[in-house]
Amino acid sequence: MKGLNLGREGDNIAQEHQGSSEFFLLARGDGSEIILQTIQKDKIFYVYPGEEADTMEFFYILEGECSYKGDNGHIILGKGDYFYTHYLQEAVYFSTLTEMKLLWHTTKPAFHLISHRLRKLENILKQIEEKDNYTFKHSGRVQKYCLMISRMIKMPKDKLEDLYFAAAFHDIGKIHTPEEILNKPGRLTAEEFEIVKRHCYDGYVMVKDLYYNNISDIILQHHERLDGSGYPYGIKEEEILLEAKIIGVADTFDAMTSDRPYRKGLPAEVAMDELKRLSGIHYDAELVRLFEQALIADGILKPGEK
Repeated sequence: MKGLNLGREGDNIAQEHQGSSEFFLLARGDGSEIILQTIQKDKIFYVYPGEEADTMEFFYILEGECSYKGDNGHIILGKGDYFYTHYLQEAVYFSTLTEMKLLWHTTKPAFHLISHRLRKLENILKQIEEKDNYTFKHSGRVQKYCLMISRMIKMPKDKLEDLYFAAAFHDIGKIHTPEEILNKPGRLTAEEFEIVKRHCYDGYVMVKDLYYNNISDIILQHHERLDGSGYPYGIKEEEILLEAKIIGVADTFDAMTSDRPYRKGLPAEVAMDELKRLSGIHYDAELVRLFEQALIADGILKPGEK
């Protein structure tokens, strides 16, 4: 019948993969869209204000569970529950407790934004996973830690979006790093470390001419340090972008707490001790303080542990 559209399970108009999520466009019309979104377990996802203030977005949970940290503590949402936003003022964050499947209705088109972003970089990330599985998983954890910090500072939408993608792709330049160096079971030589250090600039070059090129400087700077001891350019303090400072904290914490072929990861409290020791020297002191609070709130650190 004219005006009636039928669909079976698995049908969609278009689909996209982005980081820990997959999106399937099921229907659209009169500016509205219905999207099926799947999200992996143990991920933070956020909903931020739409480009137009009156945008309404409705999310119905088909499968899985997530938690929302509100003023009255953590609220668990599961199958059959829903949430929606209308005239949203700032980003809100959710943590997936299991794999999730959401039915998402938005009154303004959103799928085209997803489909035009970073598809080329997603393909490169898959190549990195095949070459160095640690780097791929590390980037996902760093992104999660960055979002924890961004929630603490109530980061505005434009910066939040830049941070989200820059954290996911901060090590993308390592696609050019020889595999034998990435997977070396011992300490790198000075020459090998110089090769590894190139990944910041390589990542910058790979991103700067793409559609979403404003993350390129963040990627370039994520190993810079407040006292000028970082790389590739040794810039200092306010010369370093806020997003790069956040990635620097999250990146270092995950590197210290992760197992590698040549060593076991450090306990979270030991890694935090090291961040605090270098607070104000390598890392922004306020970001380190807020990160510690976020880790305590999420149960990764216990209150009072130093």
